Amino acid sequence: MAFSTVISSSPHLYLPKRRSISQRTIRCSSSSLSSASTKFDLRAYWTTLIAEINQKLDEAIAVQYPQQIYEAMRYSVLAKSAKRAPPVMCVAACELFGGNRLAAFPAACALEMVHAASLIHDDLPCMDDDPSRRGQPSNHTIFGVDMAILAGDALFPLGFRHIVSHTPPDLVPEPRLLRVIAEIARTVGSTGMAAGQFLDLEGGLNSVEFVLEKKFGEMGECSAVCGGLVAGAADDEIHRLRRYGRAVGVLYQVVDDILEVKMKTEDKDEKKKKGKSYVGVYGVEKAMEVAEDLRARAKRELDGFEKYGERVVPLYSFVDYAADRGFSVGDQV
Repeated sequence: MAFSTVISSSPHLYLPKRRSISQRTIRCSSSSLSSASTKFDLRAYWTTLIAEINQKLDEAIAVQYPQQIYEAMRYSVLAKSAKRAPPVMCVAACELFGGNRLAAFPAACALEMVHAASLIHDDLPCMDDDPSRRGQPSNHTIFGVDMAILAGDALFPLGFRHIVSHTPPDLVPEPRLLRVIAEIARTVGSTGMAAGQFLDLEGGLNSVEFVLEKKFGEMGECSAVCGGLVAGAADDEIHRLRRYGRAVGVLYQVVDDILEVKMKTEDKDEKKKKGKSYVGVYGVEKAMEVAEDLRARAKRELDGFEKYGERVVPLYSFVDYAADRGFSVGDQV
């Protein structure tokens, strides 16, 4: 069928359909570096980077004419409860290969801009129809649908322009920069996140895996890959980052779905979301199997970076955080 044809045209996770599970807790990888990730202070690492990224985003989206558009852009991008997962993963991937985080910041900020733009558009009444995002009302509920669309439209090209105008040329050669721009363009385009949103709206229940990979796996994949590209990682290392980031992105959303179901009250009047949920299609127990498999898969990819020593530990920690949510740095990704 057409759906299968679309899926086979790019690398995918192929989420497991059925297998037995001996316990409900999600297990960790046994590698020494993976174990070291439990001692790594990811919260301190993450919080420090958030402060730097927030400052750079604030400077990058200074209010100018037309003021209403910039206010709408800033409202979503600078939401206080945003975790900044895409830009932080980008920086961590860059530092894995010995790159300077100053070289990664422009791409990291661009990732947050396009991420915020995608969320603004996803929340629209004609899409997922979500009234809140990142602990505050959705952009369109404050500024109106028209202004929300314009804010999202403006954030996409601003991200690309920010990469070109702010990346230090002495740290990142132009060919690497072009690959970063192409990677982000592919991610948000018609074969990436836009395809995921299309299937979320129009596809049947059997499309839920594709929706997860495209709407959530793509951003994780892009974040890790851009960091590696900025640092000059080899092609085989980029492929490994691609598989790692995609697994983490899907893992995060599957666990989100599990937690949402477990915390849901018996409120009969609660508005049902339009979007597809893995838990909603397959149930909590199957979703936990998938989360376990995704965590193991992501860590296996990182095992291939053992030669970089402890520089890979932050990326291991991301996997455990996505699965366990051991601390809080905000209300939403």
